[in-house]
Amino acid sequence: MIHTFKRAWDDMLMPLLQRPKRLQVAALCYRETENGKRVLLITSRDTGRWIVPKGWPIDGLDGPGSALQEAWEEAGVTQADIESDPVGFYEYAKGLGEGLTVPVEAQVYLTRVRDLSEDYPEADARKRAWFAPQDAANLVDEPDLKAILNAL
Repeated sequence: MIHTFKRAWDDMLMPLLQRPKRLQVAALCYRETENGKRVLLITSRDTGRWIVPKGWPIDGLDGPGSALQEAWEEAGVTQADIESDPVGFYEYAKGLGEGLTVPVEAQVYLTRVRDLSEDYPEADARKRAWFAPQDAANLVDEPDLKAILNAL
């Protein structure tokens, strides 16, 4: 009986619990000021916590292109220079509703912002603000994202 349960656990339940992480792309938007770098954070639509613009990869766009599209939709970034390689990665549990989550790994692309618009697709659903990198690190929840911000 124990052997049967262990086999069922190993063959059926463990693969469900160890799902591969889904991939998202994130734009770590920053600008240079006379007081040093400032990073742009936005609030999430559901919880209102501070995050960076991010989303699922978009068909026809590479990682940086998808991240830049998210920066436009979620934060109003209209002109920016984005690096082609990720500056880092962070993991989090993406809420899907009904208490369900999916594990996600977000690729973070450093994005130097040249211009913002006041009118953008999610302007009514989010707040946005500029922070010193260390202050931003104190506001986000994900440990790996905190480390990326503190390294700026």
